[in-house]
Amino acid sequence: MLRYIAGLLAILLSCTPLAAQGWPERQVTIIVPFIAGSTPDSLARIVAESLQRRLSQPFVVENRPGASGNTGTAAAAKAAPDGHTLGVSIVGPLVINHLLFARMPYDTGKDIAPISILAAQPSVLAIAPNVAADSVASLLTAIKREPDKFTYGSIGRGSLSHLAMASLAMKAGANVVHLPFQGSPAAVTALLRGDVQMAVLPAASVAPLAAEGKLKLLAVTSPKRSPLFPDLPTLGEAGIAGVEADAWVGLIGPAGTDQAILGKIYKEVATTLGDAGVVDKLKVQYMLPIAGSPEAFRAVLKEEHDRWAPIIAASGMKPE
Repeated sequence: MLRYIAGLLAILLSCTPLAAQGWPERQVTIIVPFIAGSTPDSLARIVAESLQRRLSQPFVVENRPGASGNTGTAAAAKAAPDGHTLGVSIVGPLVINHLLFARMPYDTGKDIAPISILAAQPSVLAIAPNVAADSVASLLTAIKREPDKFTYGSIGRGSLSHLAMASLAMKAGANVVHLPFQGSPAAVTALLRGDVQMAVLPAASVAPLAAEGKLKLLAVTSPKRSPLFPDLPTLGEAGIAGVEADAWVGLIGPAGTDQAILGKIYKEVATTLGDAGVVDKLKVQYMLPIAGSPEAFRAVLKEEHDRWAPIIAASGMKPE
């Protein structure tokens, strides 16, 4: 019997390439291109903690913010391709910045190996409490009636928040002035004060305030209703098709990493994202696990490019 079991184990191990069998052999560093406490950072720490517990190797999160996420994403792209330095990134550094900046320190298509979209958070169209609207349709009617009275905020010029609202305005034929802010807290403060009348923002930044009656939520920018906000319609249901701006976070590695290692990382991450404790921690942050395959991740990157390239071109949008 022991000889049989040993033989079976040998067969099973032979199905996994040797390059992947030893991963991780030492500490794994996950580079986050944004500050500590940001959504990508929080997600990276939840995943790192779970992987460290399961794989018995240290997983360390390293924050390298700067240049709209380009600094940290470039560091992950240029790391040694051995699976021990990974990164998390979002649509901005992976897609949008290539459409905005004349020069980039990396090429997403050539320098980065997409591993998995880890999770996504719905973006929400929120309005100030003093705006007399209770639906997307009534908001657009009010804007068209008195366009000079409306402005919208975002978390920065060229951000997903900016693009989503610009796209919404274009598709609705509404002319609304844009006021960029440095991050979600400043944009939310402007909404609360009435300095801007509307914004498309990550759910975590506005949902608690809406629950207190301090802001009004009109729609999610997801392709279908979010289980986190089942009573909120999508923009598509409200008659504004094609504006999809979920705030996803993906795991990446350097191009040139052995495919067997990338496959092992993906399988371990997918297992982690299926853990009930991890799911509960993500839900508190208004995030839902995705665990999409590398191929699905590449498809999303193309979809995002094709969605935002014409909006950026039509608006003449430039980075800050």
